Amino acid sequence: MSIVFFTLQGTAEQPLCGFSKAVCDILKMHGVPFETQNVLADEALRSGNKEFTNWPTIPQVFFKGDFVGGCDILLEMHRSGELVDELAKIGFKSQLVEQQNDNEENKKS
Repeated sequence: MSIVFFTLQGTAEQPLCGFSKAVCDILKMHGVPFETQNVLADEALRSGNKEFTNWPTIPQVFFKGDFVGGCDILLEMHRSGELVDELAKIGFKSQLVEQQNDNEENKKS
């Protein structure tokens, strides 16, 4: 299982709502490997997920099995930089940090 899993409407290749697409885009920007499950293909998953997390909306994001939140939470974590820290806690170095470090090294050269 990937370090990040989330349920969404559609697939990672073809999200069927803007919120699902935003989560895919954020995770891809950070270079995070992730797995998804399409709740539109499985109503039991959709309702069970909402009941399990007590979170009313889809997508729902999990880091190493722990519920993080939905699109709004992930977007705020990304904007604030907290996402980089949370990814580090689960053993993943954000690609954005690596790019920033490379840019700083190039400026020094």
